[in-house]
Amino acid sequence: MKKVLIIINLSKEESKSLAEKISAYLNERDISTVLFSFDGFCDNVPFSDYDFVITLGGDGTVLYAARNCVEYDVPVFPVNLGQFGFMASVQQADWKKALDLYLSGKSPYQERCLIKASLIREGKEVKSFLALNDVVVSAKNTARTVALQVRYDNTHLCNLKSDGVIISTPTGSTAYSASAGGPIVDPILDAIVMTPINSFSLSSRPIVLNPDGVMEILIQPCRTKEICMIVDGQKPESLTSGDCIRINRIEKKIKLIACTQEQFYNALRSKLNWRGEPYA
Repeated sequence: MKKVLIIINLSKEESKSLAEKISAYLNERDISTVLFSFDGFCDNVPFSDYDFVITLGGDGTVLYAARNCVEYDVPVFPVNLGQFGFMASVQQADWKKALDLYLSGKSPYQERCLIKASLIREGKEVKSFLALNDVVVSAKNTARTVALQVRYDNTHLCNLKSDGVIISTPTGSTAYSASAGGPIVDPILDAIVMTPINSFSLSSRPIVLNPDGVMEILIQPCRTKEICMIVDGQKPESLTSGDCIRINRIEKKIKLIACTQEQFYNALRSKLNWRGEPYA
């Protein structure tokens, strides 16, 4: 190990002081460090020159790091300073122990899949985005119905009149998709989950699809004119009638250090109160 990036979430007061402690700890081991400030909506910056990246924040900070690391096979070491910690699994008090395990090559890890969302306008790809959690297509304002046609591998899947639709990875199945009634999927699986948001039809149910297929969401004419796409909770991208959002899984996966199935299911029980029995 020669060079490490430490991402500081500016909304977490303790992140800067913790970054300085971790930096000093690594420097003592002849590992150089670079500190990077993250405000929640930073532009994508390729993190190709680092052996691994440490995130100091919540799951949103991990999402940002993953999108910028995955193409370069750079692992992410996620320290949790947030509320949920589904991805940011290293607790603040345990960072030194977990870091020593990783530096010695003994740390567990998980590989998670990401999806790519391409905006096709007038037959041309004008923008593309990566998502570790989800892609949401909806009206910009609440309580506005949009009309969508969904295709999967060139086969008509459904027409939706709803507040929108969520396309999530297994990692993102515990986020917005779950709150909209979607299934919880083990994050190490490969799958794509489609969850309608407040569909006008009671028959529009969430569906889990083969990740090898390509999904297309076509924006249909409707009275709602302000429609957008939001990828991993970032800034909305405006859409218009006739636009197509093409979604597919990318080949590479992101490696999350110190993440285990046990931690994931513990987080389900402790953070989301997922359990098979009532409270005592």
